[in-house]
Amino acid sequence: MEKENIAVGLDIGTTKIVAMIGKKNEYGKLEILGVGKSKSLGVARGVVNNITQTIQSIQQAVLEAETKSGYKINNVVVGIAGQHIRSIQHSDYIIRNNAEEVISGNDIQLLIDQVNKLAMLPGEEIIHVLPQEYKIDGQSDIKEPIGMYGGRLESSFHVVVGQASSIRNVARCIQSADIELSGLTLEPLASANAVLSQEEKEAGVALIDIGGGTTDLAIFKDGIIRHTAVIPFGGNVITDDIKEGCSIIEKQAELLKVKFGSAWPGENKDNEIVSIPGLRGREPKEISLKNLSKIIHARVVEIIEQVFTEIKEYGHDDPRKKLIAGIVLTGGGAQLKHIKQLVEYITGMDTRIGYPNEHLAGNSDEEISCPLYATVVGLVMNSIENKTQSAVRVEKYAEQKIARPPKLEIIAEEIIKDDIQDIKTPPMAPSNKKNFFDLSGYLGKIKEFLDNAE
Repeated sequence: MEKENIAVGLDIGTTKIVAMIGKKNEYGKLEILGVGKSKSLGVARGVVNNITQTIQSIQQAVLEAETKSGYKINNVVVGIAGQHIRSIQHSDYIIRNNAEEVISGNDIQLLIDQVNKLAMLPGEEIIHVLPQEYKIDGQSDIKEPIGMYGGRLESSFHVVVGQASSIRNVARCIQSADIELSGLTLEPLASANAVLSQEEKEAGVALIDIGGGTTDLAIFKDGIIRHTAVIPFGGNVITDDIKEGCSIIEKQAELLKVKFGSAWPGENKDNEIVSIPGLRGREPKEISLKNLSKIIHARVVEIIEQVFTEIKEYGHDDPRKKLIAGIVLTGGGAQLKHIKQLVEYITGMDTRIGYPNEHLAGNSDEEISCPLYATVVGLVMNSIENKTQSAVRVEKYAEQKIARPPKLEIIAEEIIKDDIQDIKTPPMAPSNKKNFFDLSGYLGKIKEFLDNAE
């Protein structure tokens, strides 16, 4: 059995769960070995609310990724999001014993460990401690303190905090699926890794990841993470609005949104109509595409305005001067028609759609290059880059196929077989029609058989 270091990312979203296995090729690009996708059951707005269903969805996605790649997944790096996530700014320092010694990685780790011990609100837990600028003996704006000298090492930190119960529930689901949890990464940070360039992070950029249950925001400036936020609305709210506004079922509403939906009502003419099949033989329902786009437009405007409020809080009401690279949209919601134009109209900032294809190997499947997979691609990349924290070891089977987990029916059948393997077959019921009602003799034989079996 050959052993390799392969990175595995698991994106537990509100609408889908994706497991991705990948490694870096000789050109430094990400080569995808296998992808598994399942419908997310038991997750609402990024938070697990049904552990059993979530475990089943995780197992399904992982099994598909294993089958496609030929690798057995032992442990994963998981993306975490949800409306319980918040971020705070914090400054801290350490006094070094010997100021004449060179500052090393151990000193920085000591400072980070100190911040990790911060007292949070009851029920909260620190997910990430991200250093920003450093200060050494009063000298500020130091980006890389390693190799310098000084007695007092100080830094400002971006601290990401979440509810301990929500984090534990994610961990329980992973462990119950017989997989080890090797690391947690905030999903907007993973998405940023996949779709943003270093130049954009330096110039100043706001990443908006529109998922099914939440819309995540990450702001970068001077190559450093400055602000993160989670808005508790996403694509599912748009689908619900269509369902209510057009009086149709959820499945039809989702299809309408994906195939005909637009965030800009002016694009559709009044006579553009789509016919929806009626339920159980009822008459088909005709829906105006203009009305559909009006419903979508109203909700998307609300989501973008909430995100823009967060951006303005960081940029002091004129983020265009601070965030030169503007806005990058990613996630499944970024595939909505004309959403780029609407975001530019509302915010006045340059906007583009973020695709993870820049970091993928040339032979990658076209589907993986879409914004829908940005988070999971970022999780795999984070896992590879940060091997000390989240390197994932998987085992490759040379000949042996990965066995599918037995179904419950099969397990039950095996138990029954074990229980009755030493018992003879009971006598058959009489088949002759004229003896059909004369069952006394047959019932006596059954009783005798059961007595002997005992």
